Amino acid sequence: MENSGGIQASLAGRYATALFELARDERKLEAVGTSLAALKGGLADSAELRALTTSPLVGREEALKAVKAVSAAMGLDPITANFLGVLAQNRRLSQLGSAIRFFNLLAAAHRGEITAEVTSARPLDDGQVAAIKSNLKARLGRDVAVDLSVDPTILGGLVVKVGSQMIDGSIRTKLNTLATAMKG
Repeated sequence: MENSGGIQASLAGRYATALFELARDERKLEAVGTSLAALKGGLADSAELRALTTSPLVGREEALKAVKAVSAAMGLDPITANFLGVLAQNRRLSQLGSAIRFFNLLAAAHRGEITAEVTSARPLDDGQVAAIKSNLKARLGRDVAVDLSVDPTILGGLVVKVGSQMIDGSIRTKLNTLATAMKG
């Protein structure tokens, strides 16, 4: 599998690539993907987990014990649990969010999909996500994996990034454009 230079060039990308290759070789891509999705949700929902991954005050041993407890509590697969242990041991837990994103890009490419990063002002329901996937598939001519994120500062609408293309339909951008036009 060919990896883009952008992913390989970053620290998180190298960790994600190693995790992806191990999961692929062990035929555990789906299990690892599910565990990483749970971790991504945990990072979004839990201030304690975010603090564990970002605080420089947490030592190696404390971080290792904490990620073992988190892995057990969340029921993560063994490959993902070991991956967290490696990140903790190497003091690289701060790279977890980016590593998850890169892993998802690699997994989508492996499945023959293209990944679209979709940002909305509020969480989208399953019907809205399905409609977005359908529209993007019609526009791009390929299956599309959607990486969702929520950013209330866009006020409404969507921001969709596919590769180097960006479609910004956010209310914030429309208001900024209107304000600029009104200044003359």
